[in-house]
Amino acid sequence: MPQLPLGFLWGAATAPHQVEGNNVNSDWWALEQTMPGMQHRAMIDTALDLGLTPVVTLHHFTQPRWFADVGGWMGDQGIERFAAYVREAAGILDGVEWVCTINEPNMLALMVGMSRAAQSGDIETWTSPTVEGVTRPVLPDPDPKVAARLAEAHDAAREVLKQRTGAAVGWTVACQAYTATPGNAEKLREVSYVREDLYLEAARGDDFIGVQSYSSQAVDENGVVPHPKRPDNTMTGDAYRPDAIGIAVRHTWETTGGVPILITENGIATADDSRRIAYTSEALDHLFAAMDDGIDVRGYIHWSALDNFEWGHWEPTFGLIEVDRRAFDRRPKPSLAWLGETARSSITRS
Repeated sequence: MPQLPLGFLWGAATAPHQVEGNNVNSDWWALEQTMPGMQHRAMIDTALDLGLTPVVTLHHFTQPRWFADVGGWMGDQGIERFAAYVREAAGILDGVEWVCTINEPNMLALMVGMSRAAQSGDIETWTSPTVEGVTRPVLPDPDPKVAARLAEAHDAAREVLKQRTGAAVGWTVACQAYTATPGNAEKLREVSYVREDLYLEAARGDDFIGVQSYSSQAVDENGVVPHPKRPDNTMTGDAYRPDAIGIAVRHTWETTGGVPILITENGIATADDSRRIAYTSEALDHLFAAMDDGIDVRGYIHWSALDNFEWGHWEPTFGLIEVDRRAFDRRPKPSLAWLGETARSSITRS
């Protein structure tokens, strides 16, 4: 374990819709909206009371149906409406030190594009990016026009948050840790730009950039190489690549020009918890090696705290805590204690 900087964050991430759902037809849902002490601010206060440091993400893929029905992000008032939401949310962010405006805008841009294509009849169905088939599917490139729009929304949100909170502000990018096959360095730059670098460059004025990394993909003369089905693949069809986080962090640091990094997601979909520990241990070795080389990394947040609804199905299990979907029991896995001990060891060495 290296000498980590004071204040280095250790944690695990969760997303309410993916874990608990949003049962708006329940009388208890209505009660949550009106009963003192049960609103979303209560979660922040509880975290602070427990000595936890909340890292709040304001947009994690889902959005109001009415917003989508009037054009969503690409609508005439998309930016204004998002900024209005951020102004309202800022009112409960007192004491929150880290705020992410938008989760994985490069994936969000892809989803916006696919939704528009489905509505126009250009594609018949929306396919989950984590359904394992014969090969790991290669997703289409996000639309750069959508990327520009999301960057505009991010800028508007950052301005609001800077005026109304004392939080560090950034957004998080899905980093694929692309590598070039021999002779294809130029194609790698082309692919990286449209799929990641547009979003990393938009973070150059931010307080931090969130890196979300799981695996790596090769790029040949035709683009991203479909990952073949192999015995050691993860439950989502990804390659087992704990080194991906090091590749992603180094690329992010170079592309942003030195914006501080917060690992906001890293993990593995596996039913074998010993494999989760092995993957995470090696991933941390690669992360610490990058830090030893002078890259400013402020923390590591594991995905995910609990097994969750992952891109349309329950099967891929990323959690440090198992969830029984019938009885709703939650059972800590050995990886939870292992990560906790790893964090405690680093604190004593700081």
